Amino acid sequence: MPNEDLTQLSVSQLGHSIESGDVSPVDVAEAFLSRINALEPQLNAFITRVDEYAMQAARETEKEILRDGYKGPFHGIPIGLKDLFWTKGIRTTSGSAIDGAFVPTEDSAVASRMKAAGAYFIGKLHMTEFAFDGTSLNLHYGPARNPWDLTRMAGGSSSGPGVAVASGQVPIAIGTDTGGSVRVPAALCGITGLKPTFGLISRYGVTPLAWSMDHVGPMTRTVRDAALALNMLAGYDSRDPDSVKMQPQNYLEGMDRGIQKIRIGVPSDFIWDVMDSDVEKAFRAAMVHMESLGSYIRELSTPDLGLINSAGSVVQTSEAGIIYRSRVLNKGQHFDPVIRRRIESGLFIPAEAYLHAQQVRAKLKGLLLETLEEVDILATPTTAIAAPEIDQERAVIHGQDVPIREALLRITRVFSTVGLPAISVPCGFTEGGLPVGLQLVGKPFSESLLLRVAQAYQESTDWHLRRPEM
Repeated sequence: MPNEDLTQLSVSQLGHSIESGDVSPVDVAEAFLSRINALEPQLNAFITRVDEYAMQAARETEKEILRDGYKGPFHGIPIGLKDLFWTKGIRTTSGSAIDGAFVPTEDSAVASRMKAAGAYFIGKLHMTEFAFDGTSLNLHYGPARNPWDLTRMAGGSSSGPGVAVASGQVPIAIGTDTGGSVRVPAALCGITGLKPTFGLISRYGVTPLAWSMDHVGPMTRTVRDAALALNMLAGYDSRDPDSVKMQPQNYLEGMDRGIQKIRIGVPSDFIWDVMDSDVEKAFRAAMVHMESLGSYIRELSTPDLGLINSAGSVVQTSEAGIIYRSRVLNKGQHFDPVIRRRIESGLFIPAEAYLHAQQVRAKLKGLLLETLEEVDILATPTTAIAAPEIDQERAVIHGQDVPIREALLRITRVFSTVGLPAISVPCGFTEGGLPVGLQLVGKPFSESLLLRVAQAYQESTDWHLRRPEM
């Protein structure tokens, strides 16, 4: 198999090829590094390259497989890591100038689990500074560019993972999601992005933004690969105070059972207050397709999702202010002024307002869970718009002047705030040829059902098979 073809394969396909001996881990590493070398000057998906490390890891993995045998679907697979996962001996910048020389002395839980599965990382990926933005802008490292149109945003804050997977620079990347930072770049770049239930994947060794809202999630080409990744990453970790003890699950099990009689709820309010017509058209077509697969679609009234967002914004900004207070006060000149102002605003939120926001958040989560008893999952567009231009600050949507950050995050933030599992999969393109994302949301720890529904849709459409011309 030609090396260039390897970069077009999913993790599942690569794993089968390595297991059968059709290709070696060295072949795989060489193919992806060649792809990175060809595309990186245009895309800026990486903050730190580790080519020699990756090649050495691939050689060692090849020897390991020959000596001890193949041990699973990630054995010999290169993975991209958003640059806020600690990696022992290799710098972790968190997208900042302040941490530009920070070299961790231990691995994050994600990196440890990845290595235990036989995978290795191939580079540290672009992100917005301290993950506090939904665009792909970074004053210190330049913007990451959308492979579908280099003049467009890739979304954030996991911008590098979105770009790298969509362009075939990596077969899978791991990102984080506090307000939509896995799902937004997944939607804008035309890939799959999974944000599991809060606490399902350990955040130990992950630079925080907001303790009570940060999630870790995989970004892949296919739903099947996301399930494989969740099998690898999910698990209790006493080092993360919010880690949840759960019985181990095989998230691949039952994925291909179809969605006959699955009840899908579509919110009838809030979501549609700000919505691009191309995005809505693609979403409505996806719902018609879901019905053709045997599911039931119904509109339903939800609790005040806008109020959930307001509470989440207060909580996120307050916690970010606490986390980065010392740095802003002592090294404020080294921040992007926009990120600095966002953090500083958190310093002026009274404790009473923070506690009230937490109370509102808990109450509305309870009401939303009651609504979810009427259906099996919820469905929405992932973002209100497709990828905006890189330097665009506002968009006019049906006569409304809307900040870009709001248009990108207003839907995803709801479900980060309440910690529910959510996945974004490609569901179409705008007239201008930009990807559109479909978001599916489940009840707590219902990842198996969520993946099953997403798989049924993805396997019966071809949106995820389309590739940007690079």
